[in-house]
Amino acid sequence: MTADHGVIVVGVDGSSDATRAVGWALDEARRWGDSVLLVYAWQYPAIAVTTYAGDPLPVFGHEEIEKIAAEILAKARDDARAREPSVDVQTRLVEGHPGAVLVDASAGARLLVVGSRGLGGFKGMLMGSVSSSCTHHARCPVVVVPPVAAHG
Repeated sequence: MTADHGVIVVGVDGSSDATRAVGWALDEARRWGDSVLLVYAWQYPAIAVTTYAGDPLPVFGHEEIEKIAAEILAKARDDARAREPSVDVQTRLVEGHPGAVLVDASAGARLLVVGSRGLGGFKGMLMGSVSSSCTHHARCPVVVVPPVAAHG
């Protein structure tokens, strides 16, 4: 890459919010000749309880969680490459807290792009804990792609 081009890091997790963030990053990368690095941060244990409302939840081991994370990341990569074949799309799978992993990945990046589900403590809050962590600690500019507004 030349000095005019860089890497756009995108946090992915399989959600529609992350898909919108990837789409935004791909459009930006195509315009400016950047590459895109999709980063999936996973944690073990992923599920701390074994039942919810009386229904059993699956309990996964370390290897199963890593495999599921790898599959989600591979799907995001394949979808991104199909959507924008002209953009170089790479992936990174990291065990750790998503906020910390994305902040680390932001070092040397041109942009860090994250989706926001607004899962903070207040209804209508625009940023969840991961996007908030990124905006406060990233080592590059951050773009937070907001959730789609509900109509009705």
